[in-house]
Amino acid sequence: MVKMAETKKLIKLSLTALKSNFKELGQPYKMTFSITYWCQSRCLTCDIWQLRPKGELTLDDVQKFAMKNPYFKWIELTGGEPFMRSDVVEIARTFKEHMNDLYLLTMPTNSLCEKNMVLNKVRQILELKVPRFIMTLSLDGNRELHDKIRGVKGNFDKVMDMARGLHELQSTYKNLDFVFGYTMSKYNAGMLAKTIEDVKAELPFVTYNSFHVNMGQISDVYYKNTGLDFSITGNSASDEVKYLISKRHFSADPAQVIEGAFLKKLEKYIRTGKIPVRSRSLDASVFMDSYGNVYPSIMWDRKIGNIKETDYSLFPILHCSEANEVKRLIKEGKEPSAWTACEAYQALAGDIKTVIF
Repeated sequence: MVKMAETKKLIKLSLTALKSNFKELGQPYKMTFSITYWCQSRCLTCDIWQLRPKGELTLDDVQKFAMKNPYFKWIELTGGEPFMRSDVVEIARTFKEHMNDLYLLTMPTNSLCEKNMVLNKVRQILELKVPRFIMTLSLDGNRELHDKIRGVKGNFDKVMDMARGLHELQSTYKNLDFVFGYTMSKYNAGMLAKTIEDVKAELPFVTYNSFHVNMGQISDVYYKNTGLDFSITGNSASDEVKYLISKRHFSADPAQVIEGAFLKKLEKYIRTGKIPVRSRSLDASVFMDSYGNVYPSIMWDRKIGNIKETDYSLFPILHCSEANEVKRLIKEGKEPSAWTACEAYQALAGDIKTVIF
């Protein structure tokens, strides 16, 4: 019965994504939710860590929001560092209890919180029995380089330990998966292959498919990194993405299929600077920060509204004049140029021919 229920949720997610190829959905199926901006990293490519946030949404706020908007099928809980919230399990439980069709829960971590505490919370989240839970371990280089970019000595080794712990959990929890999230910048140009080989030497169970690559990008609404310069010159980034694509093995897993398409479009984006596929922001997906402010995406600093002003309902926000103007700009190709996984996967799923061909 459990397997059948999980299959039904996957089918509903797939059908919704398929429907987005032909019409506007009216309500998003994926939400990226920054549950806190607190972070212990000192990244060279991000300034979130410099924030000292106050007045972030409480668990009660989250519960009210989940009750009013029970239609999401994919929730990404991000940060900052999500595990700096002591109630992260309760937040996940809230979405599981109110989202009847929730199939996928995703979450990144910098691996700097105490390992056993994190693994215990991961175990509790897995016990909620969300059909699929994917974690991303941030990793931007080999031992010395990662620690330098992240600004915390010993961070690389903590990532390795976290990966070992998650790998052990996988023997018990089949709904758990994890990947390494590598952000390319001028600080690690040319080091992707070396990083992968060093990780594989530490962790024999790791494959090339275990790596997800992002291009470091500027976002004032999310990374708070306006003014930083970490862009890569020349063909280095493009060549590294091509390298990873060439090393990946085929997998029929839908997540891996979309990831392969994401990487191909990322390489094109790096070469051209143009968005390879029109986004589905405010249609298939939405971004909400830790204060309840709603934006089209993590890359577009254009506030649409705040859930506290609409009795926690997204509907009036998604259909207000400001939201309609954003949707018009997207259709006209006037959205900010960006290609990040938070929005790209839904864009690809809503333009399936770009995945197939």
